Amino acid sequence: MSHTEAPIRIGTRGSQLALAQASEVRARLMAAHGLPEDAFSVEIISTSGDRILDRPLSEVGGKGLFTKEIEAALLDGRIDIAVHSSKDMATANPEGLVITAFLEREDVRDAFIGRAVATIDDLPRGATVGSASLRRQSLIKRLRPDLDVVIFRGNVQTRLRKLAEGQADGTLLALAGLNRMDMASTATEVLSVERFPPAPGQGAICIQSREGDERIAELVAPIGHADTTVALTAERAFLAKLDGSCRTPIAAHAQLDGQGQLTLHGVILTPDGSEMHETHQSGPVSDAHEIGMEAGRIVLDAAGQGFFAGWADLKA
Repeated sequence: MSHTEAPIRIGTRGSQLALAQASEVRARLMAAHGLPEDAFSVEIISTSGDRILDRPLSEVGGKGLFTKEIEAALLDGRIDIAVHSSKDMATANPEGLVITAFLEREDVRDAFIGRAVATIDDLPRGATVGSASLRRQSLIKRLRPDLDVVIFRGNVQTRLRKLAEGQADGTLLALAGLNRMDMASTATEVLSVERFPPAPGQGAICIQSREGDERIAELVAPIGHADTTVALTAERAFLAKLDGSCRTPIAAHAQLDGQGQLTLHGVILTPDGSEMHETHQSGPVSDAHEIGMEAGRIVLDAAGQGFFAGWADLKA
C-alpha cells in the first residue's frame, strides 16, 4: 500500500479502551508496512451498547449491541477495518464479513477493584459488587453467596466513577483493558484463571473486514497472531456449541503448551452461581475447533436439558 492512497478507515467504538485498541491496531499496521500515521483514519461509531446503559445487556440484545453498528458501517463501505474486543463478538459473522485476524492476546485475567478492601475475600458480609457481566455476577455469587451483586453498566471510567461514588463496594474489570489504558495500578486483586475463569475471547483484539477484500486481508495478515487464533478458535467453538451470548454465564480459557498441544477449560453456571459444570479438554492445536465443540457437548450433557431454560428472562 502506498500512503498516497486514501487512508484506511478503522472503525471503532468511542470509549477510551476502544480507542486504545484501535490505536494499537494502527501502530502495528504502521510498523508492519512502514506506513505513516496519516495512512489511517480512526472512525468512531456509536453502538447501541454504548447508548443503552439503564438495562442489562441480556434484556436488550446481548453481544451484538457492541458490534452491529460497526459491522453495518463495514458492510456499507464507510470503513475498511472494524476493531472489536473479541469477547463482544457473536460466534457467527454477518453475511459478507469475516474475522481477518486476532492480535496477540493480552492478560486474560479479571481484576477486582475494591473501594475500601483489597480482595473479594475481604469484603464484609452483605457488601455490594457491581458488574454488567452475567459470568462475573455468577462467579462472584458462587464464591460469596452472601454478597449483593448489582448491575454496573458503562465503560471502564464510568464504572470506576460509580465505585468511587459509593454505588458499590467493589467491581470487576478485565485486566487487559486496564493494561491497555495504563491503569493496571487500579486493580486491588488479580484473580486466577482457575478460580475466576475468563470470558471466551477475553484479552484479544479482533479485526473484521469484508469477505473477499484481498487488499485488506493482505494488509492485516502480518499482525495476526497464530497462537491467539488457535486459542480463540477453541473458545469460540465452545461458545457456539452452547449458543452462548450475554444471556448466559459462560467462561472458557484455552492454553497452548508450546509443544503443539492445547487445553481448554470450559465452564457454564446458573445465574445465581449455585450450579456449575466444567471440563478440561486437551488435544493437538490442529483440533482446536473440535476440542471446543467437545467441551461444549460435555458440559451440556452434564447440565442436562433445561439448564438454560428461561435465562433470557432474567434481569441480572
